[in-house]
Amino acid sequence: MTGMSLRHAVLGLLTTGPASGYDLLKRFEVSLAYVWSATQSQLYGELAKMADEGLVEVAAEGPRGRKEYAITADGRAALLHWMTEVEPEPLRRNGMLLRVFFLHLVDPDKAVAFLRRQADLAAQQHDELSKVAELVEQEEPDQENKSGRVVLEWGLRASATYRDWARWAETQISS
Repeated sequence: MTGMSLRHAVLGLLTTGPASGYDLLKRFEVSLAYVWSATQSQLYGELAKMADEGLVEVAAEGPRGRKEYAITADGRAALLHWMTEVEPEPLRRNGMLLRVFFLHLVDPDKAVAFLRRQADLAAQQHDELSKVAELVEQEEPDQENKSGRVVLEWGLRASATYRDWARWAETQISS
């Protein structure tokens, strides 16, 4: 297992206690949405594979086939191995920057509009993350909150940098 995967995100979320697939999807939305996303079908498929491999187990079953999954000792060991012994893969693909590289091929007005849209999207993300940061500040600090806050700060700084860069790039293209 190399690199970042849905598997590691699920294992990490399960370290706080058993959860159903639905519960995990909701936790993705409120805590990992800007870091790692998952569709319902991806999540349920991965949970089934992880159960087959002994990384998670069904801790409880409820009505309509609802299952709560818990991380196993093997799952925790796999998560810790990935966290401490596997180097993160460098980001090598960025569809937005690939487009920017070829902006000279489009009408300057369209190029400027593209960059303005990127700045607006980054500003919107920054505003959304700022609201999350306000909510997080009201919570009692714990270890998960502290590490989550560190990730949130990265998102705030990255979105601000992205916004500022896109505004700068717009001035370069329009001049």
